Amino acid sequence: MIPDNPAWLAATEFIDHEHPAIQEFVAAEVSGGTHSAGAGDTAKARALNLYYAVRDGIRYDPYSASMQREAMRASTTLIKGVGYCVNKALVYAACLRAIGIPARPGFADVKNHLSTEKLTRLMGTDIFAWHGYVSLWLDGKWVKATPAFNLEMCQRFGVLPLDFDGEHDSQMHPYNSSNQRHMEYVKQRGEFDDLPYDELVGDMFRMYPKLVAISEGHAGDFDHEAIARPAA
Repeated sequence: MIPDNPAWLAATEFIDHEHPAIQEFVAAEVSGGTHSAGAGDTAKARALNLYYAVRDGIRYDPYSASMQREAMRASTTLIKGVGYCVNKALVYAACLRAIGIPARPGFADVKNHLSTEKLTRLMGTDIFAWHGYVSLWLDGKWVKATPAFNLEMCQRFGVLPLDFDGEHDSQMHPYNSSNQRHMEYVKQRGEFDDLPYDELVGDMFRMYPKLVAISEGHAGDFDHEAIARPAA
């Protein structure tokens, strides 16, 4: 039974699934597009196809994290083809709502043990506040999915890609492919009907002013840091 809360299916300011770009993307991927992962035409198969389409079809780059309202909308990220974890979570939530699957963006603070030197310097910490994921309703239960890191980026950084089977939570790995500590969840911030824009942006400007300053209107070259980074 689908949860009786229309907010989890609604088009909102940031989860704008009625935008033509979202609609076209969803139509292509649920019919077995370039990132097809699920077999059949079930809700689970469609959710999996869309998960991998968002994970690998939108490049992860934390230096593209503009805090402008327009930049945070799911349709904007999809059109740009680049974003960070919050952007990509909003895109996935929009895609799910577009096909009638209840979805809500969720957020947690994580400790990144393998952050790059440049990113750590700009942030001033290895704590990433407001890390974004999606909670979706499938087969009578809520499951979590995290489409943040695209496969190519994972391969460059030696990070295990996050797969999703529609049955178990898919959240950041505690260790990388070399068995080094990677992500540690340190604080849950909750799940919401839409992006809690004012609260998130206020924290980002307060906690990471240098990172926000370089990200306005700029898509960086985060992939290059995997090449420049010394081997462990």
